[in-house]
Amino acid sequence: MTASISISGRAILRQRDTVIAPPRMADGPLFEQPWQADVLAMADGLRDHGLFTAGDWASALGAALRQAADHGAPDTTETYYCSALAALEALLSRHAPEVAIAMPQRVSAWRRAYLNTPHGQPVVLAVAGPEDRET
Repeated sequence: MTASISISGRAILRQRDTVIAPPRMADGPLFEQPWQADVLAMADGLRDHGLFTAGDWASALGAALRQAADHGAPDTTETYYCSALAALEALLSRHAPEVAIAMPQRVSAWRRAYLNTPHGQPVVLAVAGPEDRET
Protein backbone atom coordinates (compact mmCIF):
# COMPACT_ATOMS: atom_id res chain seq x y z
CA MET A 1 0.00 0.00 0.00
CA THR A 2 1.34 3.42 -0.99
CA ALA A 3 0.34 6.55 0.86
CA SER A 4 -0.94 9.41 -1.26
CA ILE A 5 -1.08 13.09 -0.44
CA SER A 6 -3.74 13.70 -3.07
CA ILE A 7 -7.25 13.68 -1.67
CA SER A 8 -9.09 14.57 -4.89
CA GLY A 9 -11.63 16.73 -3.13
CA ARG A 10 -12.59 14.11 -0.52
CA ALA A 11 -11.89 14.40 3.13
CA ILE A 12 -9.76 11.58 4.46
CA LEU A 13 -10.90 10.46 7.85
CA ARG A 14 -8.84 8.36 10.20
CA GLN A 15 -10.22 4.86 10.02
CA ARG A 16 -11.21 3.75 13.48
CA ASP A 17 -9.39 0.79 14.99
CA THR A 18 -11.38 -2.34 15.59
CA VAL A 19 -14.19 -1.64 18.02
CA ILE A 20 -13.70 -3.10 21.47
CA ALA A 21 -17.04 -4.81 21.87
CA PRO A 22 -17.88 -6.35 25.23
CA PRO A 23 -17.86 -10.10 24.80
CA ARG A 24 -20.79 -12.13 26.09
CA MET A 25 -20.87 -15.52 27.72
CA ALA A 26 -22.99 -18.16 25.95
CA ASP A 27 -25.54 -18.05 28.76
CA GLY A 28 -25.70 -14.34 29.51
CA PRO A 29 -23.79 -11.11 30.13
CA LEU A 30 -20.03 -11.16 30.52
CA PHE A 31 -20.06 -9.37 33.86
CA GLU A 32 -21.98 -10.09 37.02
CA GLN A 33 -22.41 -6.41 37.84
CA PRO A 34 -23.09 -3.57 35.38
CA TRP A 35 -20.29 -1.45 36.88
CA GLN A 36 -17.74 -4.12 35.92
CA ALA A 37 -18.34 -3.31 32.26
CA ASP A 38 -16.94 0.16 32.92
CA VAL A 39 -13.43 -1.24 32.52
CA LEU A 40 -14.18 -2.00 28.85
CA ALA A 41 -15.85 1.38 28.37
CA MET A 42 -12.79 3.13 29.80
CA ALA A 43 -10.46 1.10 27.59
CA ASP A 44 -12.57 1.94 24.54
CA GLY A 45 -12.62 5.65 25.40
CA LEU A 46 -8.88 5.81 26.01
CA ARG A 47 -8.28 3.99 22.74
CA ASP A 48 -10.59 6.44 20.93
CA HIS A 49 -8.53 9.32 22.35
CA GLY A 50 -5.30 7.76 21.07
CA LEU A 51 -3.72 6.76 24.37
CA PHE A 52 -3.18 3.25 22.99
CA THR A 53 -4.28 1.18 20.00
CA ALA A 54 -6.76 -1.67 19.79
CA GLY A 55 -3.76 -3.94 19.22
CA ASP A 56 -2.16 -2.68 22.46
CA TRP A 57 -5.42 -3.44 24.29
CA ALA A 58 -5.74 -6.91 22.78
CA SER A 59 -2.13 -7.76 23.68
CA ALA A 60 -2.46 -6.47 27.24
CA LEU A 61 -5.79 -8.22 27.83
CA GLY A 62 -4.50 -11.46 26.31
CA ALA A 63 -1.42 -11.34 28.53
CA ALA A 64 -3.53 -10.69 31.64
CA LEU A 65 -5.90 -13.56 30.79
CA ARG A 66 -2.94 -15.92 30.16
CA GLN A 67 -1.41 -14.90 33.48
CA ALA A 68 -4.70 -15.57 35.28
CA ALA A 69 -4.98 -19.00 33.62
CA ASP A 70 -1.34 -19.79 34.46
CA HIS A 71 -2.14 -19.04 38.11
CA GLY A 72 -5.13 -21.39 38.04
CA ALA A 73 -7.86 -18.75 38.00
CA PRO A 74 -11.25 -20.20 37.01
CA ASP A 75 -12.88 -19.16 33.72
CA THR A 76 -15.45 -16.84 35.28
CA THR A 77 -16.78 -13.34 34.81
CA GLU A 78 -14.79 -12.25 37.88
CA THR A 79 -11.55 -13.52 36.33
CA TYR A 80 -12.31 -11.68 33.08
CA TYR A 81 -13.07 -8.46 34.97
CA CYS A 82 -9.87 -8.71 37.04
CA SER A 83 -7.83 -9.44 33.91
CA ALA A 84 -9.38 -6.52 32.01
CA LEU A 85 -8.66 -4.23 34.95
CA ALA A 86 -5.05 -5.47 35.17
CA ALA A 87 -4.64 -4.91 31.41
CA LEU A 88 -5.99 -1.37 31.65
CA GLU A 89 -3.73 -0.57 34.60
CA ALA A 90 -0.71 -1.96 32.71
CA LEU A 91 -1.49 0.21 29.69
CA LEU A 92 -1.94 3.27 31.88
CA SER A 93 1.42 2.58 33.54
CA ARG A 94 3.06 2.41 30.13
CA HIS A 95 1.25 5.23 28.32
CA ALA A 96 0.18 7.59 31.13
CA PRO A 97 2.56 7.15 34.07
CA GLU A 98 1.24 10.30 35.78
CA VAL A 99 -2.17 8.63 36.02
CA ALA A 100 -0.68 5.35 37.22
CA ILE A 101 1.23 7.15 39.97
CA ALA A 102 -1.98 8.77 41.25
CA MET A 103 -4.03 5.54 41.19
CA PRO A 104 -3.14 4.19 44.66
CA GLN A 105 -4.29 7.41 46.34
CA ARG A 106 -7.49 7.44 44.29
CA VAL A 107 -8.22 3.81 45.12
CA SER A 108 -7.72 4.60 48.80
CA ALA A 109 -10.06 7.60 48.60
CA TRP A 110 -12.77 5.50 46.87
CA ARG A 111 -12.37 2.73 49.44
CA ARG A 112 -12.85 5.20 52.30
CA ALA A 113 -15.87 6.70 50.53
CA TYR A 114 -17.71 3.44 49.93
CA LEU A 115 -16.90 2.06 53.38
CA ASN A 116 -18.38 5.21 54.91
CA THR A 117 -21.48 5.33 52.70
CA PRO A 118 -24.71 3.96 54.16
CA HIS A 119 -26.19 1.01 52.26
CA GLY A 120 -28.41 2.10 49.41
CA GLN A 121 -26.92 5.57 49.18
CA PRO A 122 -24.76 6.73 46.26
CA VAL A 123 -21.04 6.76 46.91
CA VAL A 124 -19.65 10.29 46.67
CA LEU A 125 -15.95 10.86 46.29
CA ALA A 126 -15.01 14.05 48.11
CA VAL A 127 -12.57 16.54 46.70
CA ALA A 128 -9.05 15.33 47.47
CA GLY A 129 -8.03 16.24 50.95
CA PRO A 130 -4.61 16.13 52.63
CA GLU A 131 -5.00 12.38 53.27
CA ASP A 132 -5.39 11.80 49.50
CA ARG A 133 -2.17 13.59 48.56
CA GLU A 134 1.36 12.28 48.62
CA THR A 135 3.53 13.78 51.30
